[in-house]
Amino acid sequence: MITCFIRYEIDPFKKEAFAEYARNWGQAIPRNGADLIGYFGPHEGSATTAYGVYNIESLAAYEAYRARLAADPLGRENYEFSRRERFILKEDRIFLKSVSAPHAKLVLP
Repeated sequence: MITCFIRYEIDPFKKEAFAEYARNWGQAIPRNGADLIGYFGPHEGSATTAYGVYNIESLAAYEAYRARLAADPLGRENYEFSRRERFILKEDRIFLKSVSAPHAKLVLP
């Protein structure tokens, strides 16, 4: 299993457009084969940094997933929405694997 971290630089005046984009991926990504952890937008600190994070089995599975996502009606619509509205200024992807597992159980004070 690998995790895809997408780092976005977004227009700080179009945070709501990015939030709509994120909600759309919340529907399209899982139904096309990736385990979505979530999309995260600016809250405190940077007004321009956002992230999307999901798990996928392998890079080969990622390639097949991307093809399905590009053919998905909501996926196509969301790509077009981002191009039309231009709220994403920059996008970078990195694939990482967890090296800290197994984790201890959470202990609340």
